Formats: sequence, C-alpha cells, structure tokens
Amino acid sequence: MNSTFRLRVIAPDRLIWDSKAEEIILTTNTGKVGILPNHAPLLTGLDIGILKIRTTESWSVVAVMGGFAMIHDNDITILVNEAENAKEINLQEAQETFQLAQSKVSQADGRKQTIEANLNLKRAKARLEAIEEGIKEGTAN
Repeated sequence: MNSTFRLRVIAPDRLIWDSKAEEIILTTNTGKVGILPNHAPLLTGLDIGILKIRTTESWSVVAVMGGFAMIHDNDITILVNEAENAKEINLQEAQETFQLAQSKVSQADGRKQTIEANLNLKRAKARLEAIEEGIKEGTAN
C-alpha cells in the first residue's frame, strides 16, 4: 500500500506545488476534507480557504482562492484561481488587509458592494489563516 501520492497545485500564472505528499487537508465547498494515500476517486470544488500539505519533513500551508481538486489513483491535481504559500505572505500586511476588509463590509452600500466586500473579507481571512497555520506548523514567518 502506498504511503504517498503525487500532488500538483496549479494556478493560472504558476505551478504552486509538484511533489509527493503524505496527506492534504482541503477546504471544499462543503467543509474541510482530509485526503490520504489510496483515497477513493473524487472531484470537488474548493472554497476560499487553506490547503495544508504534509510531507515526510513537515506541513506546508497555502492560501487558496477557490478552484477544483481531482483525486484519482494516488494522483491529485488541484486547479486554483489563485494561491499563495504561507511563507510568501507578510503577516503585518495580511493583518492590515483583513482589518481594512472588515471595515469595508460594514461600510458596504447595496447588494453588489456587500457581496464584493464579503468576498474580499473571505480572501483576506484565508491569507491570515494560512500564515497563522504556517507559524503554528513552523513553516511561515
């Protein structure tokens, strides 16, 4: 029985990850899902949130801005709209962006502005959560 699987995380502008992994935790549209080797085939939508990747050495954390994950025969391909490795996120900037996004939600006027403000808040929260998880795992600033 395999103890790893191949994982590729692909954004429109770059390859985020292409390596073996032992476990991942995805933020799907229906909640968090843990994936281990030999997982049943699965195609799922991803929500804005974090992707945690465990290798033999450590955990890595990536902020993901939605996409899709396809799991088949220990080969996982994750296509994302946008992604940022926790190591690349500046904590102070992420905190400031989150606070600004929170204030914009309360100032939103009308349905369109409210939807956009809530989406920006969710994205800012995912970046902040990624760096906080990365710090906890010892893999970020």
